[in-house]
Amino acid sequence: MLRFAAVGLLGLFALGAVWLAVAVSPWWWVLAGVLVLLAAVGVWDLAQRGHSVLRNYPVLGHLRFLLEGVRPELQQYFVERNFDGRPFDRDVRSIVYERAKGTEAEEPFGTERDVYADGYEFFVHSMAPKPQPDQVPRIRIGGPDCAKPYDMALLNVSAMSFGSLSANAVLALNRGAALGGFAHDTGEGGLSEYHLRHGGDLVWEIGTGYFGCRTSDGGFDAAEFAEKAAHESVKCVSLKLSQGAKPGIGGVLPGPKVNAEIARVRDVPEGKTVVSPPYHRVFGTPRELVRFVARMRELSGGKPTGFKLCVGSRRQILAVCKAMVAEGVTPDFIVVDGAEGGTGAAPLEFADHIGTPLTEGLITVHNALVGTGLRDRIKLGASGKVATGADMVKRLAQGADYTNAARAMMFAVGCIQAQRCHTNKCPVGVTTQDPRRARALDVGDKSQRVHRFQQATVSSALQIMASMGVDHPDDLRPHMLRRRVDPHTVRSYDELYHWLGHGELLVDPPQGWVADWTAADPDHFTV
Repeated sequence: MLRFAAVGLLGLFALGAVWLAVAVSPWWWVLAGVLVLLAAVGVWDLAQRGHSVLRNYPVLGHLRFLLEGVRPELQQYFVERNFDGRPFDRDVRSIVYERAKGTEAEEPFGTERDVYADGYEFFVHSMAPKPQPDQVPRIRIGGPDCAKPYDMALLNVSAMSFGSLSANAVLALNRGAALGGFAHDTGEGGLSEYHLRHGGDLVWEIGTGYFGCRTSDGGFDAAEFAEKAAHESVKCVSLKLSQGAKPGIGGVLPGPKVNAEIARVRDVPEGKTVVSPPYHRVFGTPRELVRFVARMRELSGGKPTGFKLCVGSRRQILAVCKAMVAEGVTPDFIVVDGAEGGTGAAPLEFADHIGTPLTEGLITVHNALVGTGLRDRIKLGASGKVATGADMVKRLAQGADYTNAARAMMFAVGCIQAQRCHTNKCPVGVTTQDPRRARALDVGDKSQRVHRFQQATVSSALQIMASMGVDHPDDLRPHMLRRRVDPHTVRSYDELYHWLGHGELLVDPPQGWVADWTAADPDHFTV
């Protein structure tokens, strides 16, 4: 209640200054006018619902918007002086904020990118572009063993748990998903009432801690899983193997965030730090993984079932594919997370040095599935710094069927990257369990922003595809995406990577794949 006290105190000072102006000297009217204006601004800040920063930090919060307003001029100052040797890219956060608020404008004076710099990427447009489709394409998720297929949107909310996010943030994301008809991944933190209240489509994610379907000793509770997976809002279930920001280790939820409600949702003790183990207890080999995915699908009543991972060893990916072939069982989808993914609690060394970036990871999984003849049974999702329509088209051209976004969706609900996620002191109420801070996030306003951001970003992707002469994401190909590899050379992704043919690994593996294919063992996770 400190913010109310501060505004109240400001009002008292304003009244005192007015009294001094009347009783002592008219010169006090100068100070009185300023204080009355500030008090009025403070009252408005507390009452408005559009800006979480102002609700938590009345009056003072306007300094942020003042600095944001002069940012383009500061950026231009440094660009003109080549301050760090590189031009600034347009701030992705600005794109997300503008789309979420419905205020996106055209960018004057063309690209800010150095089109001759190594690594610059661009799409190949067509001399015969097509009109943007009236109907937004959706991707059917569901292989031959799936009884309840689901039509996935091209852009969805990626995995973020209740506990890591506040209740209001989860409510806003889910209501936005319900408004826009796209999916909301729950993250590994369990299935809460905040995920269910607004009826948005859910992908229920199960991690190594089995939160929400957890036995007292930390194992998998099949009965509880089946009961919750039967909920109408749960459209798909997903097994989390690893995530891009911290591959190879489990998640951490600090004790101060584990209140009674989160403890109940996760089936864990209240007030104690929750550490997810780095490994799963329900499987220990590729073959056991495939069988467990099939068991999850059966327990869920035939809903689409898959797993998410950040790619490490190509040999292990091939081992899982061999297990699928041997067992005759496939997941309905696989989500590939990139090492560039974000989180509020990852060791710096893991974030910087472990895990395969999304481009290589996605292409590896796509190739492995094509090479083993399984690609037509499994849909691929891509997650890892997907924030713009161009990001979406890039991942679709590299082999994905659909995309997920986490960080951009957090921006849409008001995240300002204060980097206080782990302290429970998020200034805008996104990543906190402090009810006084979380109340600043207005669910009605922020859910509309989530909806607008997703809608505008998908529209941007479709517009790009139309300029490339493409009607549907299925028609995108690697040769349509190009990269400058040095100042004089441009290569298409068709040339940069070797793309396997259907079933090629089963018949005659190419030389670059022979060693890994031969060593891949469906009964061992051999590195």
